[in-house]
Amino acid sequence: MTFNSLIPDTALSVSGLTDYIRLLLEQDEQLRQVWVTGEVSSANHHRSGLFFTLQDPDGTAGIKCVVWNGQIPKLAQMPVPGEQVIILGSIRVYPQRGEYQLSVWQALPAGAGLQALRYQQLKNRLLAEGLFDLERKRPLPLHPQTIAVVTSPTAAAWGDIQKTLKQRYPGLQVLFSPATVQGEQAPESIVKAMNRVNRDGRAEVLILSRGGGAVEELACFNDERVVRAVASCSVPVITGIGHQRDESLADLVADFCAHTPTAAAETVVPAISELYNQHRQRVMALREAVLEFEASAENKLQGLRQRLRRLGLDRQVQQEILRLGWKRKQLLQVSLGRSQQAQQRLELLREKLASLDPKAVLQRGYAVVRRENGAIARSASELAMGDDLLIQLGQGEVTVKVVNVNEPPRRQGR
Repeated sequence: MTFNSLIPDTALSVSGLTDYIRLLLEQDEQLRQVWVTGEVSSANHHRSGLFFTLQDPDGTAGIKCVVWNGQIPKLAQMPVPGEQVIILGSIRVYPQRGEYQLSVWQALPAGAGLQALRYQQLKNRLLAEGLFDLERKRPLPLHPQTIAVVTSPTAAAWGDIQKTLKQRYPGLQVLFSPATVQGEQAPESIVKAMNRVNRDGRAEVLILSRGGGAVEELACFNDERVVRAVASCSVPVITGIGHQRDESLADLVADFCAHTPTAAAETVVPAISELYNQHRQRVMALREAVLEFEASAENKLQGLRQRLRRLGLDRQVQQEILRLGWKRKQLLQVSLGRSQQAQQRLELLREKLASLDPKAVLQRGYAVVRRENGAIARSASELAMGDDLLIQLGQGEVTVKVVNVNEPPRRQGR
């Protein structure tokens, strides 16, 4: 028996075995599109792409990965040694080296990095909608009489706000709308609390508040539902969330961000003591302005008096009085002369009128002859035998009958 006779007919070559493995791995439906999470190590850039190893945090297993140059700009997260990532890719076998590796299509941050990515994506989307624009932020009321507070009833923030408001603005009406401000139920609870304030309709401004805490404890204020509730609130919103270093999406969309609960309470209302001091300062400023105006008016009056003395106005007034008196006498004389002339003319007209009076003519022996129709008889040719005539004398009237008519002789024509 020879050695060759011991080799079975089913023996594969290296390339055959490798091809078989490649077909098994590359044709597997799960391995053609697989998500893998792990920690990046030993990353190296080459001309064709980025090569790195993805391994479990405890180092018990690892897989080689490659991102070709054309795919690198499309990655949401660049693989960096020491960071946790989530990889989407497919298994590829390389026969020459007898190796397989993960060809990467996408890389996402894992753990805290994933939260940061989601935060940034939501922030960019809201920014594109204009929810962070300064133009849409509403001014806060200067002296609100009723404010609403949305926070947890057991939180220290609620106590800080109550204390600050009582010290700064006694008598202020505070509407408390309780909400859960931490945990999975917090976003829905905050939205419901703000909706209660909107339906109530009494508040002029709203404080959304929570004390400081870890980043994950403030995550509810980065929830899209809470951000949109703040943006659509019927009254201006002041946020007082966390510490000075904390900033949430709710802070960015609010009309005013005070960062801390106490600062929010100090912002929403002025201090009575400050208002009193401002009032006293205004009173003093007004008094000084009145005194200054009075002194200026007195100086101006003295200047006008001196100017009048220099102009000799009294003498000018006396001269004007004398001139007016002389004008008055002239006017009286002219008026009297014209009145006398008018009286004389009236007498002449009266005498002339009297001389033309028909009655006066009758008194001198003349008579007026009227026909039966009352018309004055002016010519004998107008009368006929038997006509009745009325003769008006100076004293009384007589009626006569025409018994004879003597017409005047006619003129000879030329």
